[in-house]
Amino acid sequence: MINLTINNTRINYQGNPERSLLQFLRNDLEITSAKDGCSGQGACGACLVEIDGKPRLSCVTPMSNLDGTVVFTLDGIPSAVRDAIAAWFVEEGAVQCGFCTPGFVMRTHLLLRETPNPTVAQIRQALKSHLCRCTGYKKIERAISQAADSFHGNSRPPAMNRVGAVGQSMHKYKALEAATGKRRFVNDLFFEGMVHGALRFADHPRAAVLAVHTSAARSADGVFRVFTAADIPGNRFTGLIFNDWPLMIAQGETTRYIGDVVALVIAQTAEQARAAADSIVVDYEIHDPVTDPFEAMKPDSVRVHPDKANLLETCRLTRGDVDRELTEAAFIAEGDYQTQRIEHAFLEPEACVALPEDDGLHVYSGGQGIYEDRRQIASLLGIDEQLVRVTLVPNGGGFGGKEDLTVQGHAALAAWLLRRPVKMALSRPESIRMHPKRHPVFLKMKLACNAQGMLTAMWLEAVGDTGAYASVGTKVMERIAGHATGGYFVPAIQLLAHTVYTNNIPSGAMRGFGANQAAFALEGCIDELCRKGGFDRWKFRWDNALVDGLPTATGDHVKGSGIRACLKAVEQAFRGASFAGLACGIKNSGIGNGMVDSSEVVVEIKEQGRVLLHQGWTEMGQGVHTIAAQIFMQETGISASKVEVITDTASGITTGMTTSSRATVLLGNAIKEACRDLRNDLKNSNLNSLAGRCYRAKWQCDWTVKPDQNNPDGPTHYGYGYAAQVAVLDADGTLKKIVAAHDAGRIINPVLFEGQIEGAVHMGAGYALTENLPLVNGHLASDRLRDCGVLRAHQTPDIEVLGVEVPDSVGPYGAKGVGEIGLVPTAAAIANAYTAFDGQRRFVLPLKPVK
Repeated sequence: MINLTINNTRINYQGNPERSLLQFLRNDLEITSAKDGCSGQGACGACLVEIDGKPRLSCVTPMSNLDGTVVFTLDGIPSAVRDAIAAWFVEEGAVQCGFCTPGFVMRTHLLLRETPNPTVAQIRQALKSHLCRCTGYKKIERAISQAADSFHGNSRPPAMNRVGAVGQSMHKYKALEAATGKRRFVNDLFFEGMVHGALRFADHPRAAVLAVHTSAARSADGVFRVFTAADIPGNRFTGLIFNDWPLMIAQGETTRYIGDVVALVIAQTAEQARAAADSIVVDYEIHDPVTDPFEAMKPDSVRVHPDKANLLETCRLTRGDVDRELTEAAFIAEGDYQTQRIEHAFLEPEACVALPEDDGLHVYSGGQGIYEDRRQIASLLGIDEQLVRVTLVPNGGGFGGKEDLTVQGHAALAAWLLRRPVKMALSRPESIRMHPKRHPVFLKMKLACNAQGMLTAMWLEAVGDTGAYASVGTKVMERIAGHATGGYFVPAIQLLAHTVYTNNIPSGAMRGFGANQAAFALEGCIDELCRKGGFDRWKFRWDNALVDGLPTATGDHVKGSGIRACLKAVEQAFRGASFAGLACGIKNSGIGNGMVDSSEVVVEIKEQGRVLLHQGWTEMGQGVHTIAAQIFMQETGISASKVEVITDTASGITTGMTTSSRATVLLGNAIKEACRDLRNDLKNSNLNSLAGRCYRAKWQCDWTVKPDQNNPDGPTHYGYGYAAQVAVLDADGTLKKIVAAHDAGRIINPVLFEGQIEGAVHMGAGYALTENLPLVNGHLASDRLRDCGVLRAHQTPDIEVLGVEVPDSVGPYGAKGVGEIGLVPTAAAIANAYTAFDGQRRFVLPLKPVK
């Protein structure tokens, strides 16, 4: 027996002594303020607790080490201290998705007790064991400094739940609840009679499944049932665009990557389910995988999908006579650029809970599109969509990586067939193995200009490894072609972008959605043209920048272009640095390309002046719930504190994926439409008297076209975001600072805007310098979060954000999307800074260090 005290309660533990403290806290005591972000790797800090007065990571602390100890979780420390620290995190905008925040708040408590007045260097040292993928750490550092000042009596903790209309820094929606560990994520949900699932993954990226032996698993302790592909009652295949991804691999079928699932085990506990899944033996006929996209494109290559060619799609964009312009050019820059595969590294691994509800199913999902989840789950089960209700649980980061189904389908299948609640939660290694990544892309580019430094032509051929399944790979590669000319006007273009199947882990949506890869090649070529022609790097970009009326690579004649405004904002930083790199970025808003972008909203007035705002977009840290409440307040004058945001398919307002920097524009316009009738009613009534009424509206963009020769000048998107960034090196060639100017059209919430850009720049710096997820013959070189290369606080350069407002004609109040544009130019700016330092042009990410 192990005797310990947890939050002032005596505990007599008689279980497995090698079990981690985190598992005991979460699964037995249902103390969920300690989060599981790395599954016992000691890599993320989200599980931090206090043991005998010292900070300890509970995920790597076995119960055998705890006899006679005193443990405190965030729930157990003095509430006045916890709430004061959390309040500063909210005030400074240090809470985005909120999954990692309780660990940071706990760290702050322990740091300030030992070091009451820490320096920034001491704060960064204390944060070394923590990861945050959302904020870029700067606001966390400021929050800790402010909390220290407050405890010294220099200031009071800020009042909470500050509201504000458009243009004001309203506190993030339910941020205090997240910071104090009280907000529940999917894996924090518990239901009576709930059982747990675990997946048996394929052992080989390409192997025929001859037999699946499940007898040992079926007879294991706690196991209720083992499911295979034969148990799926509906369509076994799902997908966002192409239905090519099986929920489970059938006997006789050939696996396509190591994340394929061959069996699903349901047991009383998650530990029992995993142990049973591990006992399943699979007989294979092993084949050599197809892992090189260039080899996969060859006509004689083995096909990843028997009924499909490996070349899934080629996007072509042409304009003018490229051959002639290249022949007549004064200067040509060219290179073979290569970008790497990287992991999203959201702090919350995927999870889902599904349970019977009446004659249907209720699913709690953290995915990026609840209506897409509903559609695909209904198809898997072979039932009507109306029998599936999906409720969004705001997730712990997505960045595009939670668009595709992962565990939602498996949880729904088991709950439907067993008629009881089922929880599925991936471990960190399973998450890294399963979900799509950022595309590794090979870009062969030529860029030409005349003697006066005006761009004349671009030629590009890009090859993207989309892995085993399509996901949204074709759309990513379309964006690479469509963003190849970036924020500049290039009269003649010939652009090809190939999407290729391989037996590698799939590639799909990730923040920037192809624009990052294109910018790395483009901006390197621009600097090379400046070197060859003796042009000023800043002025060359100014002279060639898109201005209103000029077309992008897709033929869009831009309106509200902010490239020059962003360049002007960073000019002083660029010219004042001894070693600096400059890069610009552009990123479309909305799916466009002939598809309809739309958003619906329902404003429901309740008793006592409460307002339910029903909308379909996923809150994943970017602040869409906050923006919705602010726009509602702007339009009606009703305090945002009265607003509760609901995201649930029961609302019946079909909405697409939360992607492509479109939620603010689409939802904001829909809210404005809904509030018109409400405003009219408020002229003759007060809010209480309107209880029971609903105001519904829909806003859509249906005027875009797919870029082709028949529509050379058609609008392919309703809008764009614009940016310019400067990377500054110190005298030793170390990245010191990034200055980021971003055109948001209209900044709805200044603190949230700044936080989005800081977090994106942090992600872009990691993309440039350290992040990589290599595969060896279709297998992961490492499935450890620490090895993904995400920058920590002490490794992150200073970040200065400069807000630019060039209004857009479509977005509410002129607003533009900013979720993705924040990192589009970052890697390119750093690469150009390195070249400015040592004269060596770099063509591969991550970058080689300076010489």
